[in-house]
Amino acid sequence: MIIMHSSDLKVALFPMEIKWDCKDANLDELKKSLVSLHNETDLLILPETFSTGFPIGKDKEEVRNFAEKNTGATIDLIKDLAKQYHIAICGSFIANSGGSLYNRAFFIEPSGEEYFEDKRHLFTMAGEDKIFSHGYNRMNIRFRGWNLSVVICYDIRFPVWCRNINNEYDALIVMSNWPAVRVGAWKTLLPARAIENESYVCAVNCKGVDNKNYEYDGSSAVYDFKGREVSVKPENSQLIYATLSRERLDQFRAKFPAWKDADIFKLV
Repeated sequence: MIIMHSSDLKVALFPMEIKWDCKDANLDELKKSLVSLHNETDLLILPETFSTGFPIGKDKEEVRNFAEKNTGATIDLIKDLAKQYHIAICGSFIANSGGSLYNRAFFIEPSGEEYFEDKRHLFTMAGEDKIFSHGYNRMNIRFRGWNLSVVICYDIRFPVWCRNINNEYDALIVMSNWPAVRVGAWKTLLPARAIENESYVCAVNCKGVDNKNYEYDGSSAVYDFKGREVSVKPENSQLIYATLSRERLDQFRAKFPAWKDADIFKLV
């Protein structure tokens, strides 16, 4: 279905240079970066596991040392910053729930409203499935007149998981630690998800070098419903910005309603 709205959504991506295993340094970097945030921003998107880096090359007990509950230092800071800057903040962190570990997505509104869901597809080639338990639900949020859905990194290789049925979301948010050696796939999959789902895709990747010396180049962008990049990076800025146009999205979905012919299915 198409639901008409009037307001646009202003998004900022932070392709953060993560210092692996240095939580305090990464949290400090986030605080510093927001000093220059554009004051019209509605939503800030951070990379996957932004406070620690993706735990490649570690066993489960090593990773447990970095894990937090939903009430730990990482989420407490995110709540403080969301309130201070009057924005929503989205990303993922390493979570501990009942002794099990998760790569957990969060979406925190300036009001303090919070949403959490766990990564569905665990990257077996790096042993992520040996560390984390997988999630069962895709995060769906209603924020400032927009329906948003959130997935994490490897999830975008699985179009059934990302499928937008009856325009249930207007923008797909993707946060990632996607190595430069495979960045060609990243840059292909993102516009493909935008085109097939007739939605915006807002994708942020990190920078840095991990524990196995894999490099991350920070490739981050916003794509529109035709797969065209619509984001810009101001000179001397760490952040990338885009305005998601409600009018243009609704007009395109009405003019070219491929969503009406999509297959209806359920995951089992």
